[in-house]
Amino acid sequence: MTILDKIVEKKKQEVAEAKAQVSLAELEQYPLFGRTCYSLKDSILDPQKTGIIAEYKRASPSKGLINGTSTVQDVVLGYQNAGASAISVLTDPDFFQGSLADLTAAREALTIPLLRKEFIVDTYQIAEAKAYGADIILLIAACLTEEEVESFSQYAKSLGLNVLLEVHNEEELHRSIFDSIDAIGVNNRNLKDFSVSLAHSHDLVDQIPDRFIKVSESGISDPSTIRDLKERGFQGFLIGENFMKTGDPGAAMEEFVQQL
Repeated sequence: MTILDKIVEKKKQEVAEAKAQVSLAELEQYPLFGRTCYSLKDSILDPQKTGIIAEYKRASPSKGLINGTSTVQDVVLGYQNAGASAISVLTDPDFFQGSLADLTAAREALTIPLLRKEFIVDTYQIAEAKAYGADIILLIAACLTEEEVESFSQYAKSLGLNVLLEVHNEEELHRSIFDSIDAIGVNNRNLKDFSVSLAHSHDLVDQIPDRFIKVSESGISDPSTIRDLKERGFQGFLIGENFMKTGDPGAAMEEFVQQL
């Protein structure tokens, strides 16, 4: 059983428990559920911004605790001020030490798009994302069927959310392309063994249709890597660990951006 299998199994239990506590009808009454989402595409393509989707991540299954001291609001504000195009916040409690409270805290601080970084296995989590202030949801092709990618993305669009599809290889990409998706991210990290290689981005960029925003995710720690990825056709760059492993992630991003 891979780490991804374990996460998905745990996630299904978590969703069942959440549904028992708060119904979908109740989520729809949350104050943030009715807000209009910021556009991921507009923000990524804004020449005043960097294209970076900066991530708040306390911990991960491969690295353990990355940063247990920096608060969500301080970090995401630092990211926004440094020119981030969007912010990603992990909400998984068991493997990444995240929470939905982190998402709402980030929303209160931000005026740019906010991604709920989560292993989505049920439409309930998409409604949750909207209710807690997200603008974007992540759909991970590695843990979803073709039918789920299509139905989940259509449901997200019906709520006004942006959809980022994450793929790791050619097979996942070609079975998961739907018009209800806004952006396609290539994860350079293999979710089964957590090895990282930018070759995944290099191999897939030209196979992603140009109507989608193209995002490279994970393993980006050097400004020169972004310059190279831009030349290859990527417009968005998801970076978390590189900033979070420092004492001041916002300042680390600012320094990174100055080198761009």
